[in-house]
Amino acid sequence: VQLQAFGGGLVQAGGSLSLSCAASGRIFSSYNTGWFRQAPGKEREFVAAIRWSGGTTYYADSVKGRFTISRDNAKNTVTLQMNSLKPEDTAVYYCAATGRYVRDYAKFGEYDYWGQGTLVTVSS
Repeated sequence: VQLQAFGGGLVQAGGSLSLSCAASGRIFSSYNTGWFRQAPGKEREFVAAIRWSGGTTYYADSVKGRFTISRDNAKNTVTLQMNSLKPEDTAVYYCAATGRYVRDYAKFGEYDYWGQGTLVTVSS
């Protein structure tokens, strides 16, 4: 499966952005999907994930209550709605997917496919 992340940009603190991850190739509806981010000089960290069925979601504590992950399997798309953005949310955001069973959605090693990343910059 090929993943493409888009929707990043520059936004002021307190604003909102919506990131999308579009998939092509295999049946995306059977893939567990996550979002990770990497800020300059920092390690890649987990942001949010959603099971293939869309019924269960997972969030990092730092984004809980502000970000919402959802999916539209008919459109092969996973969306990350980001509200109340903070300067510390500035990072390159990557979407990732796997067709395997996932033990820990927060571990990037669980995912087999990665998008190219999209830059989110939040100004103070």
